[in-house]
Amino acid sequence: MISKPDHVVLIGVAGDSGCGKSTFLRRLADLFGEELMTVICLDDYHSLDRKQRKEQKVTALNPKANNFDLMYEQIKALKHGQAVDKPIYNHETGLLDPPERIEPNHIIVIEGLHPLYDERVRSLLDFSVYLDLSDEVKIAWKVQRDMAERGHSYEDVMASINSRRPDFNAYIDPQKQHADVVIEILPTNLIKDDQERKVLRVRMIQRDSVEGFEPVYLFDEGSTINWTPCGRKLTCSYPGIKMFYGPDEYYGHSASVLEVDGQFDRLEEVIYIESHLSKTSTRFHGEMTELLLQHRDYPGSNNGTGLFQVLTGLKMRATYERLTASKTSLNSRVAAV
Repeated sequence: MISKPDHVVLIGVAGDSGCGKSTFLRRLADLFGEELMTVICLDDYHSLDRKQRKEQKVTALNPKANNFDLMYEQIKALKHGQAVDKPIYNHETGLLDPPERIEPNHIIVIEGLHPLYDERVRSLLDFSVYLDLSDEVKIAWKVQRDMAERGHSYEDVMASINSRRPDFNAYIDPQKQHADVVIEILPTNLIKDDQERKVLRVRMIQRDSVEGFEPVYLFDEGSTINWTPCGRKLTCSYPGIKMFYGPDEYYGHSASVLEVDGQFDRLEEVIYIESHLSKTSTRFHGEMTELLLQHRDYPGSNNGTGLFQVLTGLKMRATYERLTASKTSLNSRVAAV
C-alpha cells in the first residue's frame, strides 16, 4: 500500500494533440512507477461540451471553452494534500460525465493543451515540459495517419489542421516560453527537400537558471559543439547522425540546447553517446540507454525524440528527489526540536 505523500510534486506536460504526450507519460511511469504517479488530463476542465463548442463556434483550444478557475482551485488543493472531485470529459460522447474522486499522490502530472496557460496554475508547477511539433512534421504525420488509417482525403485533413491553427497559434504555442524544457521536433537537415518526415531533427531546449535544474551538456559545458558520432562505435546508415550542443537564447531567456539530427540503427550503441553526455541525472552509467531499450517499440525511440524524453524524465525524477528529500529533512529537523 502506497503511503500518503508528505510532499506532492507537480509536473506539467504541454503540447498539441498528436505531439507525443502519451508516449512521454509512459516513459514517466517507467521512472516513477504507476502507483506513485497520478495523471490528470486537462480536457476534464472543458466548460463547454462538444455540441456547445460547435454552437458557439469555438475550439477546445480556446480558453473560453475551459474552466481555469476550477482547474487552479483543484490543482492547488491536490498540491496541498487535499482530495478533490474532478470533472470528467468523455471523449467518446463529447459530454461531461459525473466527477471522480482524486486523492493526492506523490507525483501529480497535469497534461494537455493548457498546463502553462494560466499563470496561477503555472506557478504551482515544480517542473514543466512543452512538446513542440513543427508544422511541417505535424502536417506530414497527420496526413499519413488520417489518409492511410482513417480513409480521409487530403483536403479534409488540411481543412482540419487549418481550422485549429488560429487558436493553436494564439493560445497553445505561446506556452512554450514558460517551460523548463522544450522538446522541438523538426524536419531533418540531412536530406535535401525531404517530404517523408521519417528522419527528424530534435532539439532539447533547456532553460538556464532554473532552481535545482542542471542542463545536460555534451563534452564541455558552455561550449559550442558540432559532433558527427558515426564511425566504429556508432552504426549509422544513410543519412547519418549529427549532434549539436551550445548556448542559445529562447524567448529572452538564456538556454542550453542539445540537438540530434538523424536516427539510431542500434539502440544498444546509444551508450556511446550517453558516455559523452554530462549532468544526465542518471543513477548509474548506462541507465539512459537502458530506459530507451526497455521500450524500443515506443514512437521516437530510434531518434532524438525518445532520447530527450528520457533525459527530461530523468530531470523530473531528480526534481522529485530533491524536493522530497528537502521536505523529509525539514520534517526531521522539526521533530528533533
